[in-house]
Amino acid sequence: MSILYPVAANAEAALASPQGRAARAREAAALAGAPVTFVTEAAGPAFASREAALDAFAGKLDDARPGRTVSVAPEDRYCEIAERIEGPAPGPVEPAFVRGRRWPRPPPRPPKTVFRLVVSYWRIAEAAGEPASTPDQARAVRRRTEAAQLSAAELRALAQQPLRPVKPQQPLEVGLFEVPAPEAPHILIPDE
Repeated sequence: MSILYPVAANAEAALASPQGRAARAREAAALAGAPVTFVTEAAGPAFASREAALDAFAGKLDDARPGRTVSVAPEDRYCEIAERIEGPAPGPVEPAFVRGRRWPRPPPRPPKTVFRLVVSYWRIAEAAGEPASTPDQARAVRRRTEAAQLSAAELRALAQQPLRPVKPQQPLEVGLFEVPAPEAPHILIPDE
């Protein structure tokens, strides 16, 4: 059984009143009537301890504590508790050779952490202010005359879309120390 993720405009709506639930993007887009993107976002308040977060979201999460054992159905496992650093994250530490030690001693107190509920869901693209259609690749768009009039959302969508190949990848060539397997010529095996 696969997880049925909520279809909603934001994380709070995914918890309270989703438009429906779907396992795949095609099903989610059909429910929403618009393109969707899969996101994972924090929702709800921050809690000082994991136990407090589990108590606040009882029934939405697996709970293995004695006396409160809860097991969520496999299709409802779209929420989890995540520990996050509260405030600014500590900066990177530069290596230093001091008295024969490679790294400096860690700070006396670790940064304060909080526990948040994290929801994975299908976010409706139009509700989030994203363009409804996926534009062409940037290399094709920048050559057009209307490229100067692109909005900020369209430029952001161009920058965040995955790269697609210009042409299909050519088959791998057999190297100097590789030979096709006699029983399966599509598999290359190393040769000594």
